[in-house]
Amino acid sequence: MLILARSYLCALAIVLLVVGCGKSPDQIGVDNPEKPVASLKTPNLHKIFVMTTREKADDLPVFYNANRSTEVGLAAVTVSVPPTHVLGELEVPRSLPPDPQTEFTVVDPRIYTTDNAFVRELNEELATRVPSEQNVLFFVHGYNNRTTDAVLRLAQFVEDTGFEGVPILFTWASAGEVLKYVYDLNSALVARSSLPEVFRIAGSTNARTFDIFAHSMGTFLIMESLVQAELIGQLESATRLENVVLASPDIDIDLFKTQIGQIRSSFDNYFVLISEDDAALRASRVLSGGIDRVGSANAEELADLGLTVIDLSEIDDSASGSHSKFAGSPEVVQLLGRGLNSNFLTTGSPSALTQLAIGIPVQIITQ
Repeated sequence: MLILARSYLCALAIVLLVVGCGKSPDQIGVDNPEKPVASLKTPNLHKIFVMTTREKADDLPVFYNANRSTEVGLAAVTVSVPPTHVLGELEVPRSLPPDPQTEFTVVDPRIYTTDNAFVRELNEELATRVPSEQNVLFFVHGYNNRTTDAVLRLAQFVEDTGFEGVPILFTWASAGEVLKYVYDLNSALVARSSLPEVFRIAGSTNARTFDIFAHSMGTFLIMESLVQAELIGQLESATRLENVVLASPDIDIDLFKTQIGQIRSSFDNYFVLISEDDAALRASRVLSGGIDRVGSANAEELADLGLTVIDLSEIDDSASGSHSKFAGSPEVVQLLGRGLNSNFLTTGSPSALTQLAIGIPVQIITQ
């Protein structure tokens, strides 16, 4: 049995290495002394706030490591987007220091020692937007992500969607190693108990609205947290929550139905991105006993639960493989940007969303 389980993990590793890009070195706080970000004539910068259940690392490029922490860490970084950036691509360095002319660069890391300091600076960032753009995108990464991976992906997503509000990354203690799937799953469960505090801190800001965007195993964490919020009576009072977007959910379909059944909601603002060719979820299905994962499940079955399903099966231009089409496909990332920025997602109107998707090979399925 142990040998068989290890063979499944090895198969999963091979799949993910094939469909995904290789990892870059940890690079948080590493500027290039010969080509610093400040030397760019017109730097394109995104400030990303960070909330985490990871342990603070001793060395700066790691920033927060793979160990689990019992306290919520609060931080921020600035990410420079290279002038040569291509929509849907994530240009990461293969060696350090990064070249900000051609590669994403993460600078100015800071750690907040109090909730008030974090909230104050996030409010200052919100105040730089016009009132209609004072929104927060709460992004939760998936399995096999280090802090660096998650920061870079969110920066690329914000850049390519043209998101107009302020991004918050919630990074839980994923090991960032392919063969530690079970460790990651347990880390997501460990992080679940910290989400009420995370939501309390974020909720004390001046944000007008919140969109939750979760990917892969991060969707499991979010669904578990929403169920928990429902059970203790907090979800009904979350009036500033607008969209909940679940991209390539790595959740057992039977568990997902149970989670949905525990949440009293019309689900008009819940969106699920699926793709039947998701190679990573095929491997996860084998690892999980042959039960379908939500991200590659039947679209009609999911729509019958009251969700809006966006089927990306026909999208074949993702630079990040079949599991990350939400960010790797230029067509999809722009569609999501239009939806988030126009509030068409929030309306829950299939016709409005369908209009946004004209000319893009996606299917919008609802009840």
